[in-house]
Amino acid sequence: MTAGLRVISSMATRALLADLAADWSAQGGEPVQVESVGGVDAARRVAAGETFDVVVLASDAIDRLLAAGRLVAGSKVDLVRCDVAIAVPDGAPHPSVDDEAGLRAAVSAASRIALSTGPSGTALVKLFERWGLADTVRDRLVQAPPGVPVGRLLAQGEADLGFQQLSELLSLSGIAVLGTMPVGLEIVTTFSAACCAAGGERADVQPLLARWRSAATDEMKHRHGMIDARA
Repeated sequence: MTAGLRVISSMATRALLADLAADWSAQGGEPVQVESVGGVDAARRVAAGETFDVVVLASDAIDRLLAAGRLVAGSKVDLVRCDVAIAVPDGAPHPSVDDEAGLRAAVSAASRIALSTGPSGTALVKLFERWGLADTVRDRLVQAPPGVPVGRLLAQGEADLGFQQLSELLSLSGIAVLGTMPVGLEIVTTFSAACCAAGGERADVQPLLARWRSAATDEMKHRHGMIDARA
């Protein structure tokens, strides 16, 4: 009898993977143990050869691990897509962020802007550069430590405007989600899964990924602010 499948992921998919793992067990699958940490840390641990069966990270991070030979060639599947959303502390004024002009004004007015260490943070810095605001806001940027949600910084009063994947903001208390990025400025991250080379090519991994990729799990994905990558 096996000890079950070991999965490592970034924090963005933590809540979703907990539901997917429970669903898999309910379907008669073997237990799935999911460890969710900062995406940079997860990639580092897989790259170092730590034993996991599956890794779930942003698609580009999966590609780098594949290129380094740390994942099983041909095993990558795109699971979900998630938009970056905008939030403020609960009880704070709600700036208008429905269009580019409104969002730019909100960024310009914010005293502290919280970003993640992941791909959404990188994309936002590029947006601020395109707007010509990079120098203006540089000293106001607060980067959440790996594994720490941007929403926690907002709830604790450490920032007054924050950006992160919607899935990471939905379940947090002490914040108000204003919506996703305006039309034309969308930041969408695809999260993918792949089999880890250090875990061996276990036959039971592919049925698990097929279930997670299937339409049967779409409702769970929507509940966590994501859509299936098939859409």
